[in-house]
Amino acid sequence: MPINDIIQFDPDLAGAIFDELALATRVGRGIVRDSYGAGEQAAHDILRRRAVAIGLECAVDAIGNLTMTLPGLDRAAPRIIIGSHLDSVPQGGNFDGAAGVVAGLCALSALRSGGFVPRCDIAVMGIRAEESAWFDIAYVGSAGALGLLDPDCLSVARADTGLTLEATLAAQGFDPSTIRERRHLIEPNSIRAYLELHIEQGPTLVNEGLPVAVVTGIRGCKRFRNARCVGAYAHSGAVARPYRRDAVAATVALLHQMEAVWLREEAAGADLVLTSGEFYTDATMHGPSKIAGETRFVLDIRSTSDTTMNIVAAEARDAAERIGRDYRVSFDLGTTSDSPPALMDTRLRAKIMGLLDAPFEMASGAGHDAAVFAQMGIPSAMIFIRNENGSHNPDEAMTLDDFGVATQTLISLLVDFPI
Repeated sequence: MPINDIIQFDPDLAGAIFDELALATRVGRGIVRDSYGAGEQAAHDILRRRAVAIGLECAVDAIGNLTMTLPGLDRAAPRIIIGSHLDSVPQGGNFDGAAGVVAGLCALSALRSGGFVPRCDIAVMGIRAEESAWFDIAYVGSAGALGLLDPDCLSVARADTGLTLEATLAAQGFDPSTIRERRHLIEPNSIRAYLELHIEQGPTLVNEGLPVAVVTGIRGCKRFRNARCVGAYAHSGAVARPYRRDAVAATVALLHQMEAVWLREEAAGADLVLTSGEFYTDATMHGPSKIAGETRFVLDIRSTSDTTMNIVAAEARDAAERIGRDYRVSFDLGTTSDSPPALMDTRLRAKIMGLLDAPFEMASGAGHDAAVFAQMGIPSAMIFIRNENGSHNPDEAMTLDDFGVATQTLISLLVDFPI
């Protein structure tokens, strides 16, 4: 009998862990697993207890990341890490992040129950503080473990308690000097590959009618965070169109032009999303009978291609200059805040696609710890799981059937790992 027929995902184990996580960390309608707080720690305690029961080796590093390891034949060989985060946003859902850690634990349980001994160690990593909702720092656990965090982040205060990250780490019994000294808790050359399962945080898989997808890459971001348009305040009935310096009309024209750029790039096959999540006038100056003299707005450009982001940013600047002349206003888009895209490993992607009955690939618009590992040159791959109602809200609705498809795919990958 093929070993893949023997090593099977256990839905009862997964359901029991998800139920336990929800019971321990639900506050009102939503889930609260606060970074370096009681909720996140409760999740770590649950997963560690389950890992010990399975027979895995458990360890916690200096900044609180939990590692649960199934030993391999060659313990000195670079290991495979299956990881994701266990924190949540305030009033989040039960599956964002946690699904990846639970999938890893279920996969190792299945391998161990089936008597499969891997060639190298396989570890499941419960990563700390991926969400930026609590400290306004993303990837504290993964970037911190790889020595990538700016030590200045230790002075960032937690949104609800006001305690700095440094004070919070110390209070939890962890070692902030690890971040201050940029120490490597994980050496990149000690990792054979990084794998992450995660719920999809948009509607694509629901609309496609598919349970899972392979992630091509994690979009980078080029964001005009403090864009501004300055015109002139005037009476709405007294100034004819040729004499107006209407900041709202000009900004709308700019955003309309960028929509046309998006449609053009999309038609050409480029990966791109554009968003203006903030667009407002000065509440102390605006009025129903006034032409608005100033707007402030954000233009958020995301793609798996740096080239695409640079092209679109340049077009935004050119359009702002041209539309500014046409509308007799001035735009100041300001500088961009940038994060690079992270492409997933092509060989791993191809292997996972070959394991799916209905292969489908898509980019991730949200950030994930996989981006940190990939940017360090570690071969990385992600599997998305269908999820109703988006994420970062209490109504996440992943089914165990879809979760099972993803986890069984992970098991098959681990049994016949390509690299």
